[in-house]
Amino acid sequence: MHTMMLKHPQQKYRAFAPIALPDRRWPDAQLTRAPQWCSVDLRDGNQALIEPMDPARKLRMFQTLVQIGFKQIEVGFPSASQADFDFVRLLITQNLVPDDVTIQVLTQARDHLISRTFESLVGAKKVVVHLYNAVAPVMRRVVLGLDEDGVVDLAVTHAAMIRDMAARQPGTEWTFEYSPEMFSNTDLHFSKRIVDAVTATWAPTPTRPCIVNLPSTVECSTPNQFADMIEWMHRQLERRDAIVLSVHPHNDRGTGTAAAELALMAGADRLEGCLFGNGERTGNLDLVNVALNLYTQGVSPGLDFSDIDAIRRTVEHCNQLPVHPRHPYVGDLVYTSFSGSHQDAIKKAFAARKDGEIWDMPYLPVDPKDLGRSYEAVIRVNSQSGKGGIAYLLESDYGLELPRRLQIEFSQVVQAVMDIDGKELGSDDLWALFAKEYRPEQAQLARVEIQEQELGAGGQGADVSVRAQWQQGGQVREVHGRGNGPLAAFVAGVQAATGVSVEVLDYHEHALSGGAEARAVAYLELRVGGERTLFGVGMDANLVNASMKAVLSGVQRALGESRDTATKVEEISV
Repeated sequence: MHTMMLKHPQQKYRAFAPIALPDRRWPDAQLTRAPQWCSVDLRDGNQALIEPMDPARKLRMFQTLVQIGFKQIEVGFPSASQADFDFVRLLITQNLVPDDVTIQVLTQARDHLISRTFESLVGAKKVVVHLYNAVAPVMRRVVLGLDEDGVVDLAVTHAAMIRDMAARQPGTEWTFEYSPEMFSNTDLHFSKRIVDAVTATWAPTPTRPCIVNLPSTVECSTPNQFADMIEWMHRQLERRDAIVLSVHPHNDRGTGTAAAELALMAGADRLEGCLFGNGERTGNLDLVNVALNLYTQGVSPGLDFSDIDAIRRTVEHCNQLPVHPRHPYVGDLVYTSFSGSHQDAIKKAFAARKDGEIWDMPYLPVDPKDLGRSYEAVIRVNSQSGKGGIAYLLESDYGLELPRRLQIEFSQVVQAVMDIDGKELGSDDLWALFAKEYRPEQAQLARVEIQEQELGAGGQGADVSVRAQWQQGGQVREVHGRGNGPLAAFVAGVQAATGVSVEVLDYHEHALSGGAEARAVAYLELRVGGERTLFGVGMDANLVNASMKAVLSGVQRALGESRDTATKVEEISV
């Protein structure tokens, strides 16, 4: 029988009790510097994988973390498996750990596991030994069968063992870390009691501090309540000046990033997490998210994500898990706008922005180029898109600077295709549609002759004569016209050849490229037959020829010439 959600969930679940901290200070705090970062990808992230990393993947992940700039990297649980033990030995014996990087290993509060852990660390330069034991009431009652005194004794006994075993390996620079597991489900007074007992055993000093790590092993409160817990501990712990206060948020409620940021505001100094939030259940804290949140507020995170796509590829390879396309900062679609109004705003903001200005762009909290992304994917076109996005793609990839009214006209052509196909259109697709609709390089024009004669003192400007041949529907028409310029003369000739009035309403042109291969493009807004208004587009190495091609582009569109019977364009020679 299928179990239904409860109509009265309070009968099964209880609300998290608020923290008595009426003078809380964290809401007014501002993050102005980066925390200490510790990656736990190779331990907490690795043990969460269906298929744990093999040695090659582990090493690739480790090297990537070093390149990013992590100075503390938890590399495994060497007493838990031979694979983790061997990987720790590999890093040490092959001298693969840079001098400025400290490796971290995890161990439970059990004698034989601690002994095995220190065996794996022989010869290491700098190590954090991370000790944990469960402290939550449900764990004391159901799993351990110990009272509070018994749990404190368990922690203190094994903290002393770690201290004594480290003293027997003086060649290593040791740092001790303690986590009261399931801190997020534990009474604060008991958490303080056990942490104080452990730090008293280790006797840290401000110059040689220990790490106290407070994990939301299971996220069970809103982020503000977790911040209250951290601030309470920050203010109440003994030997606080000799403690690096760390947090290890999980993401069971989907608020791991918020919990971490508010914890930093509440007094935490250090964060543990994984790249892109990998970890057990709903994952660990996403360190990339927090780091780039700081970056977009003008705070240097001390971590380098200049090629975030390469980092994502490594993480996906090592974890054998995909990164979601909407994942903050790194997903394939996170800088992409399909909405027409969004695209229009982005296009206008890019056009208005000057190099060196503060980044203030609609819908883009960070410059994609800072993270190694191009602007290619910022705007993409689907059935929800508008003229701004279409124009942006044609300009960025093909150099076309479409006049606004042409953007409106062509967007209707695109929308008609989208209504039928419903698929996303890339810039290549848009160019193919544009070329099919306007045939900018395929005007049916050949053998052009232009003669220009200055008018005498009684006249103004020049008298220009144009002769050309216009191929339409397999027929060749003679074009002969006169006017005060080549374009006006050509328009007059086209009118005479077709018997249809043609009026140039607006004219835009620009260069497409420089150097010997330079070409120009002309956009003409025309009124054809006294009624229909539409655009023609022409491209040519010669601007005058591009303008003539634009006239024919518009006239042929107006006359409805079949594109299937269009003959190949001959080069224009002037």
